[in-house]
Amino acid sequence: MARIGRKIQLSMEEKQELLTMSRSHKLEKRYAERAMIILYSSDGKTLDQIIELTGKSRPVVNKWRNRFHKYRLEGLKDAHRSGKPKTITPEQKALVIEKACTKPEGGYTNWSQERIAKNIGISQSKVFQILKEADLKPHKIEYWCGKSRDPEFEQKMINIVGLYMNPPENAMVICVDEKTQIQALDRTQPELPMQSGNPKRQTATYKRNGTVSLIAALAVHTGEVTAKTIKSNNAENFLKFLKSLDRKYRNKKLHIIADNLSTHKHKDVKEWLSGKRKIKLHFTPTYSSWLNQVEIWFNILTKDVVRGGIWQSSGQLVDQLMEYVKTYNVTRAKPFKWTYTGEPLRISLLIK
Repeated sequence: MARIGRKIQLSMEEKQELLTMSRSHKLEKRYAERAMIILYSSDGKTLDQIIELTGKSRPVVNKWRNRFHKYRLEGLKDAHRSGKPKTITPEQKALVIEKACTKPEGGYTNWSQERIAKNIGISQSKVFQILKEADLKPHKIEYWCGKSRDPEFEQKMINIVGLYMNPPENAMVICVDEKTQIQALDRTQPELPMQSGNPKRQTATYKRNGTVSLIAALAVHTGEVTAKTIKSNNAENFLKFLKSLDRKYRNKKLHIIADNLSTHKHKDVKEWLSGKRKIKLHFTPTYSSWLNQVEIWFNILTKDVVRGGIWQSSGQLVDQLMEYVKTYNVTRAKPFKWTYTGEPLRISLLIK
């Protein structure tokens, strides 16, 4: 049985006004629709009939029927709204910018838009708008190569770049460094393989199976990598590695580039080098290890091997590292292309 709503009784004036509203071409459509709901109700139409005739939902029909019962014709008007959103004052804008540019309290490193909004008492959307207009991005960090404090920076830099660009005749230019604390991580559950629509998945929980350190040498003008794993990064292991390079490149003069790590300047290393006229050690300026090209290869190694790797023991990690070095030398070893144009370089990174 069709549900019958409470019939609405209209005065002659009200009915005439509603008829005028329903036929008007000047009023907005929503007012004509509300008038028809009341007119149908006064004619004794059921709720289902009114819904079918107007195309409106049951809650909408009931809303305007109830509003008319309570307020009559005034009830068909839109409810009073608060009006134009509150204007953000210049003081609030300045405060948002100040917050974004200073370190917050409470142990936080930087501000989020949500916390700025809560602190100042405005909406997050307004904070976003203000920061956008000011071209401020609290979530973004740019890393740049700061000026070295080494008083001999220019001399050392020119020396190293000179070796890269114009190596001495019958000499090898070799970049040496260590990559320490490579963790042999195992996952607590089996890895789920990649499928269509889903990436490879690993559990967030893991088990540590020790660490491995790697010392590597990049032959700048051939791209060949010489590497071995070491238990600790000390002068003894560094010296052993230099001796292995001396044997490998027996008939070549060696110009070896290294950073300023104390183990590279140990007295035992200096003493051994003093008797080796064919080997010369060149140090990058302080805070300028980026001049060492082996760092580029370490970055490649991290992407190809370390990131996302799973090892049940440190021995497995050692085996994979050594296998990768062999594969790299056979399939990919070549000099890195020099692309620097003299313009300042910056590397950008997003913190989510």
